[in-house]
Amino acid sequence: MPTLTLDSRTILRLLEVSDAAQLAEAYVRNREHLRPWDPEREDAFFTQAWHAENISQTLAANEHGLAYPYGLFRDQQLIGRFNIVSVVRGPFQSASLGYWVDHRFTGQALASRAVAALRIEAAENIGLHRLEASTLLHNFASQKVLLNNGFAQIGMAPNYLKIAGRWQDHNLYQTILHS
Repeated sequence: MPTLTLDSRTILRLLEVSDAAQLAEAYVRNREHLRPWDPEREDAFFTQAWHAENISQTLAANEHGLAYPYGLFRDQQLIGRFNIVSVVRGPFQSASLGYWVDHRFTGQALASRAVAALRIEAAENIGLHRLEASTLLHNFASQKVLLNNGFAQIGMAPNYLKIAGRWQDHNLYQTILHS
């Protein structure tokens, strides 16, 4: 997988097990920022060991074309994670997109530029026909990122995911990569 360049200082690339320490540090640094948007996390989640194992498992799935774990890096520092996961091949050629950006870098259009780059990557190099994503009903920033990148809202799923300790409704989005 090539490196996806967003600007002279910012890239997306597949995570490596050697990124586990930086990823754990980023989650610790963003623990409060992500709390309203993420599932509840055990303390072990915030460790290098947990992320090394998770990256290793996701890269194993990547070898079969089933998951693509990207890190967002600015000046070689990990500042976000973008995942293309739950890949279904065959006639569907679809996957789910999830992402977050370090609180110190929000509001700089990094999420929008990263999603734009991944949308192209998914179509041209991963071979997908469709990407889907979901947001909490009140996550307007993420909704804007998706809508600005060709995603359309296709519905609302009640009690869709257990986020911040409770089952919450989510808006559902998709983008068709090949018409």
